[in-house]
Amino acid sequence: MHLRLTDEQKMVQETIRKFVEKELIPLENEVLRNEREGKPSLSKEKLKELQLKAKKAGFWGINTPAEYGGADIGQMMLAIVQIEVSKTFVPFQFGGIADNILYYGNEEQKKQYLIPTINGDKKSCFAMTEPGAGSDTRGITTTAVKDGNEWVINGEKTFITGGNEADFVMVMAVTDKEKHQRTGTDGVTCFIVDREMGWKSEYIHTMGEWGPAGLVFDNVRVPEENILGEVDGGYQLGLEWIGFARWVVGATAVGAAERLLQMAIDYSKERETFGRPIADRQAIQWQIADSAVEIEAAKWLVLNATFTLDQGEDNRHLASMAKLYGANMGNNVVDRVLQIHGGMGYTRELPIERWYREARLWRIYDGTDEIQRLIISRNLLKGHVKVGQFI
Repeated sequence: MHLRLTDEQKMVQETIRKFVEKELIPLENEVLRNEREGKPSLSKEKLKELQLKAKKAGFWGINTPAEYGGADIGQMMLAIVQIEVSKTFVPFQFGGIADNILYYGNEEQKKQYLIPTINGDKKSCFAMTEPGAGSDTRGITTTAVKDGNEWVINGEKTFITGGNEADFVMVMAVTDKEKHQRTGTDGVTCFIVDREMGWKSEYIHTMGEWGPAGLVFDNVRVPEENILGEVDGGYQLGLEWIGFARWVVGATAVGAAERLLQMAIDYSKERETFGRPIADRQAIQWQIADSAVEIEAAKWLVLNATFTLDQGEDNRHLASMAKLYGANMGNNVVDRVLQIHGGMGYTRELPIERWYREARLWRIYDGTDEIQRLIISRNLLKGHVKVGQFI
């Protein structure tokens, strides 16, 4: 067992860290100002410029297979990269990537959707959640009915990340109601649907800066060749998409919490009360200590989940643990850091209140706290996972 990064992994980590410090963190005041004025955090042109700078540094398609021109650095290294990028709230993502389930497309689908997405010519989104069906997929009511060589889709999706900007959506719809009602998992199919085929999106305002979309499908006709995977076999694709997203939430929380904790440490040394730095106060020291311990615990849960995936093993149990603990850790840390900063932490002059609003979402999307606890306990009670199995 080796619990330290290799020299190569350290080099990647350090390169990303320098990129974040040099290119992203200096943009934070601009992002805060844009958001206060109701403007996009970053313009499309600025994001593209940043992506090209990252490409020059060798970071293009970081989780994309080499055969598609990507770096394919592996899941654990991807987690390390995510932690570093999450040390800023500047909404940056690397270019040259595509949703993991798009790789299950046939050759024509890869040519029409996967390659253009990797190249940055098209944007995608994934749609499973509905107003009455979040974690309980048995409640999905969006349907797709066969009509000749086409399928007609009707229904509504909600809280879809990237849904307002996407050129096409990978949408889950019930294609066999009887199977779906009986099992809750079968009878669901994934369709690739171009925006031009007729679906509409609407921005959903939230307490954070994240702006998801509601999608409406009203007799949207989709050709049969746009089925991703197999008819009635879409549920497994959905699980794979969500499984990836869960450990990413944990990694995001770790990165943000590390940056926030450092802000609290620096501030506590400078801020004085009654003639002494507040860093001398036990109340502050304990908050810093608790935060440091929780961050390290969450980090190892994330790294274990991704290391397991790199070994070709099922990591869903570990991903749920990383998501549950990481999301709650992030909420605890940002709350403490805001408290340490007092009134200044509550203002929009500092990014702490922004992170406070963003962090609350981590416990909800891609499976709520309650669903993660259900999954973890069910795996243990039914014997799918043994206590102490992962080491």
